[in-house]
Amino acid sequence: MSQTPSDPKQYRRQLRAALGNHFLGQTLANFAQAYGKSRAAAFQGQDFSELAKAVVQAKDASLSRLMALYDEFRLHAEEAGAKVHLAATAGEANAIISRIAYQAGVKRIVKSKSMTAEETHLNDHLEAADLEVTETDLGEWIIQLRREGPSHMVLPAIHLSRGQVARLFSRVSGQAMDPDDIGGMVALARRELRRAFLEADMGVSGANFAIADTGTLGLVTNEGNARLVTTLPRVHVALVGLDKLLPDLNSALNILRVLPKNATGQNISSYVTWITGANECAAGQEGRKETHVVFLDNGRLALAKDPDFREALRCIRCGACANLCPIYDLVGGHNYGHVYIGAIGLILTYFYHGRRNARALVSNCLNCQACRAVCPAQIDLPRLIKKVHARIMDEEGTRPLKNQMLAKVLPNRRLFHQILRRAYLVQKPLAGSAPLLRHLPRFFDPAHGFRSLPVVAAKPLRARWKKLNQPKSKGRPTLKVALFGGCLVDFVYPEQGEAVAALLADRPIELSYPMEQTCCGLPAAMMAEEQTARIVARQNIRALDPAAHDYVLTLCASCASHIREGYPRLLAREKVWGPRAEQLASKIMDFSSFARQVLNIESQSALGPKTAYHAPCHLCRGLGVRQAPRQLIQAAGLDYAPTDNEEVCCGFGGSYSVDFPEISARVLERKLAEVEKSGAELLVTDCPGCVLQLRGGLDQRGSRVKVMHLAEALVRRLGKRT
Repeated sequence: MSQTPSDPKQYRRQLRAALGNHFLGQTLANFAQAYGKSRAAAFQGQDFSELAKAVVQAKDASLSRLMALYDEFRLHAEEAGAKVHLAATAGEANAIISRIAYQAGVKRIVKSKSMTAEETHLNDHLEAADLEVTETDLGEWIIQLRREGPSHMVLPAIHLSRGQVARLFSRVSGQAMDPDDIGGMVALARRELRRAFLEADMGVSGANFAIADTGTLGLVTNEGNARLVTTLPRVHVALVGLDKLLPDLNSALNILRVLPKNATGQNISSYVTWITGANECAAGQEGRKETHVVFLDNGRLALAKDPDFREALRCIRCGACANLCPIYDLVGGHNYGHVYIGAIGLILTYFYHGRRNARALVSNCLNCQACRAVCPAQIDLPRLIKKVHARIMDEEGTRPLKNQMLAKVLPNRRLFHQILRRAYLVQKPLAGSAPLLRHLPRFFDPAHGFRSLPVVAAKPLRARWKKLNQPKSKGRPTLKVALFGGCLVDFVYPEQGEAVAALLADRPIELSYPMEQTCCGLPAAMMAEEQTARIVARQNIRALDPAAHDYVLTLCASCASHIREGYPRLLAREKVWGPRAEQLASKIMDFSSFARQVLNIESQSALGPKTAYHAPCHLCRGLGVRQAPRQLIQAAGLDYAPTDNEEVCCGFGGSYSVDFPEISARVLERKLAEVEKSGAELLVTDCPGCVLQLRGGLDQRGSRVKVMHLAEALVRRLGKRT
C-alpha cells in the first residue's frame, strides 16, 4: 500500500528529489502544452460553461438521493440477472470480491482500469489470498509490474520513459528490448495480456456510470481491454463508487459529452460500453455470466451530506485538474496525490485515506485556480483544499507558528501596519542603496535565494496620499472611486498607487484612499485561517463603505478576486455583513478593466518597447479578465510580444513561495525563460505579487528585462507625472 509522508520536511525532501528528475518535468510540461491545445480544439464552437452546468445538475440531483438510486439500480440489475452488493468500507468491498472469487472457484483474475479498486488497494488483498491478478490496461500493467501506483488517473504510466519500460519488458520477457522498438514492446504486451485474458476465470472492472432506471453500467475507455475483461471470463465483478449512480441515461450522456474532451481532448473515447445484467456466456452456469456489482461507500454517503465538501463527489475522474496544474507538471502524481492524483486528490485523500496521508499534501497548492477553471463539474477545488487543511488543523489541535502569528497580528490593523513600517529599518542595512535584497542572511534557507526581494518602502502610500492626491480637474466629479491598495501597493510598491493617482488627476473623478483599510485577508484564507479572514473582511468593508463609492479600484488581481468571491462566501451567514460583502463585491474592479471600461484610454500611435505580458492567475481565472490588459498594452502604444503560457502561474502564491521555495523557483524559471525567449525589453503584469516574483527572479538571473505594473507602464507612455 502507498504511503505519503505526513511530515512536511520529509515531504519537501521527496519533492526535491522529484524536481531532480528532468525527464519527468519535461515530459509533463510537454503533455500539459499538448493537452491544452487538444482540449481547446475539442471544445471549439461549444460553450464549456453550459456543458459543465449540465454535469453539475446531473451530479447534484443524484448526490441528494444516493440510497434511493442504489435501491432502484439494485432492483433493475437483479431483475436482469446481476447480483448487487453494498460495501460500507474499502476492506468490506475487498472481502466481498474475494468471497465471490472463492465461491466461484476463481484462480486467475484480469482487471481493467479502476481508480475505485486503487482506492481500496484491491490487488494487494486479492494477491494475499493467493489469486493471480493481471492489470490489462497497458499503463496499469506496466506500473503493476513495477509494484507502484498510477501517477495519473487517465495516464497511469506517464512518468516513465521508453528506456524504463524497455528495461522492465526485458526483465519480463527474458530478452533484451530496444527502447526505440515501440512495436516490439507493444507486441510483447499483447502476447502476455492475451494469455491472461484467455486463462482468466474472473474479470474485475470499474464503471463511469451506474444508471438506476435500467440497472446499467457504463464504461468509457480507450483500449479494448475493458470489453475483454467484462465479456471473456465467466465471472464479472464491477466495483463502483456510490457517487457514480445516476437516475437515467440522459444524465450519463450529459457527462459523456464532456468527459473525453476534458480528459484527453477527444470528441469521444474509443470505446463506450453499456452492460445490463448477466449476459450470455458459454463458460458460465446455465450459459450465462455470473455478474456482480459491488457499490462502495467508504465515506461517500457522509460526504454527500457535508455542506462544505459534497461538491467533491461531482468529480467525473477526467484528470484535468492534474493536466494543467503547474505543481503536478513538475513533480508528477506520485508526489502530488496519494491514490487520487491532482487537486481532487488533495481533497479525497483526507476522506478516503485519512488525515495522516493528507497532512503534508494539502499544503501543496498555489491557489492558481487552473484546476477550478478546467473542472467540468465546477468543483471549487482550491477552496476545498484550504478547507481540508483547516479541518486537519482543527482535528489535531495545533497550528504552525506562522498561523498563530498571523491570527494575532492581521486583525490588529495598527499593529500590522506598524510592523510593516518598521520592516524598512530592519531591511535597510541588508539592501544598502539598492531597492532589492539580493543576498539573504545565512540563517535563511538557501532555497529562498532564487529571487531578490523588494525593500519595504521608506514611506508607504498612505503617508504620501495627502500630498499626492491633488486633482487637476476643475468642476464637480462625476465618479467617486476608492483605491484599495492591499499590503504590497501600500507598503512595498507605493509607486503603483502613485501611477493611478497621476492617471486620474485630470479627470472628473474623486479618488480617495480610505486609511482604515488593511490587508485583503487572502493570506489568512491561503493559510486556512478563516476566522482571521472574516475579521479582516469586516474591517475592509467598513473602511471602504461600498455605499459611498461608484467603484472600488484595486491594482492587485488577487485582492480583487478575494473581495469579489471570498468576502460574500466568508460572511454569507451574517445578516449585517453578508449583504454589505455582496455590495462591495459588486463595486470592486481591477485596474485593466477600469482603464478600458471606465477611463476609455485612447490608443497611442508611437510604438514603445517590445513588451511581454504575464496574466495573474486571479485576474484571468479568478475574475475572468483576459482581453482588457492585452488591449491596454496595445492602446498604450507598447509593442506587444505574446509568449507561450502567458496564463500559467508565476509561482508566487503568497506564502506558498515561502513554504515550497524549490517548486516556486522552478515554476518561475519556466515563466522567465519564455519571456526572455520573446526578446521583450519590458514585462508587464496586473498584480504587485507577480511583480515581486518576476522582478526578483529576473534580477537574480541578471536579466535586462524590466518589470512593471501595467499602471506604471501606462502612465509612462501617456507622459503623466507621478
